[in-house]
Amino acid sequence: MAHSVLSQVPVAVSVNNDVSLRKSVFKSNHVSFHEKSWSSSLSMDFRISSFQSKGRPTVCMSVQQASKPKVAVSPLSLEDAKDPPLHLFKNKEPYTGTIVSVERIVGENAPGETCHIVIDHDGKVPYWEGQSYGIIPPGENPKKPGNPHNVRLYSIASTRYGDFFDGKTASFCVRRAVYYDPETGKEDPSKKGVCSNFLCDSKPGDKVQITGPSGKIMLLPENDPNATHIMIATGTGVAPYRGYLRRMFMENVPNFKFGGLAWLFLGVANKDSLLYDEEFSNYLQEYPDNFRFDRTLSREQKNKSGGKMYVQDKIEEYSDEIFKLLDNGAHIYFCGLKGMMPGIQDTLKKVAELRGESWEEKLSQLKKNKQWHVEVY
Repeated sequence: MAHSVLSQVPVAVSVNNDVSLRKSVFKSNHVSFHEKSWSSSLSMDFRISSFQSKGRPTVCMSVQQASKPKVAVSPLSLEDAKDPPLHLFKNKEPYTGTIVSVERIVGENAPGETCHIVIDHDGKVPYWEGQSYGIIPPGENPKKPGNPHNVRLYSIASTRYGDFFDGKTASFCVRRAVYYDPETGKEDPSKKGVCSNFLCDSKPGDKVQITGPSGKIMLLPENDPNATHIMIATGTGVAPYRGYLRRMFMENVPNFKFGGLAWLFLGVANKDSLLYDEEFSNYLQEYPDNFRFDRTLSREQKNKSGGKMYVQDKIEEYSDEIFKLLDNGAHIYFCGLKGMMPGIQDTLKKVAELRGESWEEKLSQLKKNKQWHVEVY
């Protein structure tokens, strides 16, 4: 069954040290955005997701959807800083945040499990779109007895205002890392990803150690609100782009009125693996002149040679248009598994040569112009 995501008016949830997310909090409410009244039944879709590793149910809230008109955000003082916040909390003195919600956001036929996780930081760990948080999972580092685990970095999948538009939360898009023994075909718990499993198994009220924020490479340049942004992702690499797109199309940010083009390429295994698909489809419907969205499903689609369809195949399909946009100053972003880059680079090099250009020179120029943004892991 494909994941269901409700379209709803967002509601701010107050999260204290002992979080209690009860259904009664989300009864029908009457809310106003910019003097426009909305009546909505705010049942947050308390679905039960059974996580296989622990065999226990986890209460989840559905991911919010775009609403029209744009949603009011606060505090607008988050727009005042001239430079991005960096390393406010170090590894030895992390901030203790609180899990608000964990929701499985892929369908039954997706290979693996991916969760949307909302963490409350009470406004103490501000960030900009495209930055990352570090997470220190609980427990002892087996390679360094007596010491905590190493920090794991996660791209933030929300804008600086968070999923509740109040500047107090950050969201992650996390795929549970598991290891299957090639001989037995069985899962080996001793080799599972420590941090991804901690986050995907967490429940509302659990504490989480946060460091950062960090990163400048994937920041969204906003000096030109009419710029073109070409965003290429595999799997959970879509996280920073969700933040960009919410800022562009969902939020009413007074000093950022996006009038350019955002073009998203997302590569996943199959339809059940698509992430935030309904959210992105809403933008496509509401902003057809400013948003383009191309999906590639490697296990369900074929490229022109009859092989599996990957993002680089879709890039090649639109290569002339993409190169023209880059020549006119478009920004291009890559986020996902590092294994995505060789295939993409080969495709871009082939296209450049067919156009009589040197890819090495073109890439050097893109980097010099700060049009080239890569964050892979």
